[in-house]
Amino acid sequence: MSDLPLTPSQRRRLEEQLRATRDAGVFQRTLAVLEAAGGRPVAEIARLLRTSRPSVYQWMERFRSATDPGSLADHRGGNHATLWTDKRQTLLAASLQEKPERFGYPAVEWTVPLLQEHLTSCGGVRPSQRSIRRQLQQQGYVWKRPRYVLAPDPEAEKKTANSPRVGASVAALGQALRG
Repeated sequence: MSDLPLTPSQRRRLEEQLRATRDAGVFQRTLAVLEAAGGRPVAEIARLLRTSRPSVYQWMERFRSATDPGSLADHRGGNHATLWTDKRQTLLAASLQEKPERFGYPAVEWTVPLLQEHLTSCGGVRPSQRSIRRQLQQQGYVWKRPRYVLAPDPEAEKKTANSPRVGASVAALGQALRG
């Protein structure tokens, strides 16, 4: 048995989080806290959720100390410095203002793999393609398929149905056929 009393407000907020979350880890931790507060033994909760008893106890303690369902979110991953320093963001923005040909690449437009190669050679660190795409999105860039623009047709006037030359030649042809 666990000793985790919940107020009706806390229970309601935990149940709302349980219904609303799309993160499996948050769901698992919230469910563990709710089950422990409901009187289910920690060993059984750990077995059902396929985790360890110390993990369940840690989740319970995390919620008990903060009394906020948000405290059950996973806060790992923020322990390292970002790759995108101001210098690298400026390098990316400045590179995108120019054509790749200017930097010696045999390409007309930038692609993510080409940006990856360019940022590696200029910035010293090789960002992943996913990271580059995220950064481009944050800077407001969107990808659109290039469209071909054809040169105007010099004989477009001759090809229109309302052209005076076409109308006259059709009338002349009709007159010649009727005889």
